[in-house]
Amino acid sequence: AALTLLAISVLQTGANDLQTAADRLVQQSICASLARTFPRLTIIGEEDLPSEDVSEELIETGASEEILKTTFPSQYNNIKEEELVVWVDPLDGTKEYTEGLLDHVTVLIGIAYEGKAIAGVINQPYYNYQAGGNAVLGRTIWGVLGIGAFGFKLKEVPEGQHIITTTRSHSSKLVNDCIAAMNPDKVVRVGGAGNKIIQLIEGQASAYVFASPGCKKWDTCAPEAILHAVGGKLTDMHGNTFDYHKDVKHMNSAGVLAALRNYNYYASRVPESVKQALVP
Repeated sequence: AALTLLAISVLQTGANDLQTAADRLVQQSICASLARTFPRLTIIGEEDLPSEDVSEELIETGASEEILKTTFPSQYNNIKEEELVVWVDPLDGTKEYTEGLLDHVTVLIGIAYEGKAIAGVINQPYYNYQAGGNAVLGRTIWGVLGIGAFGFKLKEVPEGQHIITTTRSHSSKLVNDCIAAMNPDKVVRVGGAGNKIIQLIEGQASAYVFASPGCKKWDTCAPEAILHAVGGKLTDMHGNTFDYHKDVKHMNSAGVLAALRNYNYYASRVPESVKQALVP
């Protein structure tokens, strides 16, 4: 609810550089709240915010009882706070948000350890926004490697169907050539990396294909952890895993390829021309 209230004011700083007040406020809320409770975390957010005091009304001090009651795998018992890196996208799908496509919008918080995405949160602040006044607005999907993912019902695309989800607003010849090579039955164009992973885990698409250097680490960390927690796979277009150490470059310059099942089918059909064009 707090994130929804923040997402109200839009500033346009250029045709290809949409930035919202909601982006900055949500990131301030998430980062300041985490830093207060876990001061030794490394937190990297999409927005380059100046160092300033954050209003107390933006600080969240509560905790999820559901998660606190969860038994975590023993390999996480000795992780130190300072060994974790948190990647934050305060409003994934900004362009769609400004156009009123609110179901595309997600808030992403990914947690990495030793460069690997191990846990993630995808919040959909406007989930059910078209379902009427009595519907519960918003939902939170979360997952941890070794435990699973929660807050949704896992569903797969019917066997034998190849449905590709890809970018809605950043298409190119390279993107379209890569999709065509996979001979899809259907192509679903939606905004936001978080939203595309939701398409995979809820049976709306079988693969997420983005043959372009547009995604950043804060776009993929949380979705990757959730997808991997339910047995899926997310890599760049070469099949390389992503590195989420604090010092890595932010751009995923070799694109994104992901699937809940049958990842190898899609990976084997990535054209060599695409691989040559996208340098890791």
